[in-house]
Amino acid sequence: MIAVGVVVILLLGEIDLSVAAISGFCGAVLGVLNVQLGWNAWLSVAVAVLVGIAIGIFQGSVVTYFRVPAFVITLAGLIGLQGWTLALFGDRTAINFDYAGDVAKLTSTFLSPVAGWGIAAAIILAVAYFNLKERARLKAAGLEHSELRTQILKIVGIALVLCGAIVVFNRDRGLPLAVFIFLAIVVAMDYVIRQTRYGSRLLAIGGNAEAARRAGIPVQRIRIAAFAIGSGLAAFGGVLAASRLIAATTQSGAGDTLINAIAAAVIGGTSLFGGRGSVYSALVGVLIIGSISNGMDLLALPSAAKFIITSMVLLLAVVVDAIAARSSRSQVRE
Repeated sequence: MIAVGVVVILLLGEIDLSVAAISGFCGAVLGVLNVQLGWNAWLSVAVAVLVGIAIGIFQGSVVTYFRVPAFVITLAGLIGLQGWTLALFGDRTAINFDYAGDVAKLTSTFLSPVAGWGIAAAIILAVAYFNLKERARLKAAGLEHSELRTQILKIVGIALVLCGAIVVFNRDRGLPLAVFIFLAIVVAMDYVIRQTRYGSRLLAIGGNAEAARRAGIPVQRIRIAAFAIGSGLAAFGGVLAASRLIAATTQSGAGDTLINAIAAAVIGGTSLFGGRGSVYSALVGVLIIGSISNGMDLLALPSAAKFIITSMVLLLAVVVDAIAARSSRSQVRE
């Protein structure tokens, strides 16, 4: 979930180093509201996500209006939010949720096999509709578009992956509600990026902010909205993490959460230079990192080796991205 938000910010051509800290802080906010103050679970979740969105709006506004590099502001946010998280916990290290409460049910609920197959069919139909519609739009406008055979193969590939996942889930306890929420957000964000005016403007700014400004695009508003979306998704990621652990802890959002979120977006194919990538790259990157991590666990490799190998994969992805971006710029000049 955090990686999806990172993709949105990377498409803008910016970076947010505070997303992991936002997830931990908003998880702590959820714990304080729901457990300590006794608020309704869903209201607490909504407020926690809104807090994350507010943080994104603030950081995006500072980056936009004061022309401060995003990595500086978000690095300050990373440090500051870690302090605020510790302040919320006080002398405790964790806030435990009710094991049978609504917060815990976010990640402990599993859908029936019929519901799982229905959701898979709906996602496949949505992907097919949006991809073919986009191809038809580009073709009608006389713009470059992929071949119909390529699009069909892409849709079939996605369908096979989804059907395989449903089979695996149904052999266990069914499709987890959290996975369904994640897939729904991925599909929704992909629609926003590829099919809406906001998405086209976001990609335009990521490609060339000055050209976008001269074309009349409201660069400032788009930029702030991107940071708000990224922070909101990071906050929701913190909510899901707290639900999975049935507790909000001082270590939430710490460790390798940040590097894995950024690595998932970059390894999946989203450019660090902005304007190029897809929301689905977060899903691809998560699967790649998860597979690598699982393989290293099966080989019983030490933690040092895991960090080194993950860094090498990320470095390779960044180098490939840099080469692709340089090649693209060369073609534009020619």
